[in-house]
Amino acid sequence: MLHLRIITPQKIALEEEVSSVTAPSAFGEITILPRHTNLFTLLKEGIIKIKKNAEEDFLAIGGGYLETNGKEINILVSRAYGQDQIDEEQTKLALEEAQRILQKTKDESEKQQAIATLRRSFIDMKLIKRKRRHAS
Repeated sequence: MLHLRIITPQKIALEEEVSSVTAPSAFGEITILPRHTNLFTLLKEGIIKIKKNAEEDFLAIGGGYLETNGKEINILVSRAYGQDQIDEEQTKLALEEAQRILQKTKDESEKQQAIATLRRSFIDMKLIKRKRRHAS
């Protein structure tokens, strides 16, 4: 087993014993298992898959870092949301608003903000769809 700790600027989002963690590193998806070699890597926005025995859980994360020594995994990210913390209607509205802003604005900072919102919203929608598939 591995001791997983996911930390955001606001709180410790998750702390528990797990079998494995699959995360979106800057160089591709990586899976950490017990006795993994020492690793420190950059994470990009995406979805983390957490396995606890036969159960799987998923979290949407912002960018950050993952560090492991094969016994513990520390994940420091800008945000971390579980499947049940995402509001599908709000996410759809955010997607539509970001797309509208991208079509109309000439302001570069507004464009960058809209692109970031689009990325986060796509990840959140992917997590919602994954939750539906697992429920069926």
